[in-house]
Amino acid sequence: MPAFNFCPNCQAPLVDRVVDGEQRRACGAGCGFVHYDNPTPVVAAIVEHEGQVVLARNRAWPRSFYGLITGFLERAETPEGCVVREVKEELNLDSGTPTLVGVYAFERMNQVIIAYHVTATGTITLNEELDDYKHVPFERCRVWPGGTGLALRDWLRTKGYEPEMIQFPK
Repeated sequence: MPAFNFCPNCQAPLVDRVVDGEQRRACGAGCGFVHYDNPTPVVAAIVEHEGQVVLARNRAWPRSFYGLITGFLERAETPEGCVVREVKEELNLDSGTPTLVGVYAFERMNQVIIAYHVTATGTITLNEELDDYKHVPFERCRVWPGGTGLALRDWLRTKGYEPEMIQFPK
């Protein structure tokens, strides 16, 4: 994330200062602005389609990486509405009622992920963000050690599966 260098209220340079016991960027001129750098809310969808999990690959990702459908929560949008919208936008599928799986910190991207399971119907048509997808039987799903991977792991456990955890190279 780019450095936040100037106060959006008075344009004075921001300085590092301890606020509420934490190191933060604050207005150097004293107008009171503090940049808290709060995480961004993101929804994730574990899409069940034709009895399997749909994993998709974003165009910007490595060729071997597939993940859940995700998207940013918009102003005045409920997380449930957002997850239905994202599944429609990215896969062109119609979602049933979303069921909350859990809420997960994704510190690397400064996000909070609100994960849902949806059963979806229709024919998959990818939007411009995605370049591939695959259907994966529950018992063959592998998960990753962060963010949406933990959500998929937790949901698979509710179905009686203990998925293999893949490790990323360091």
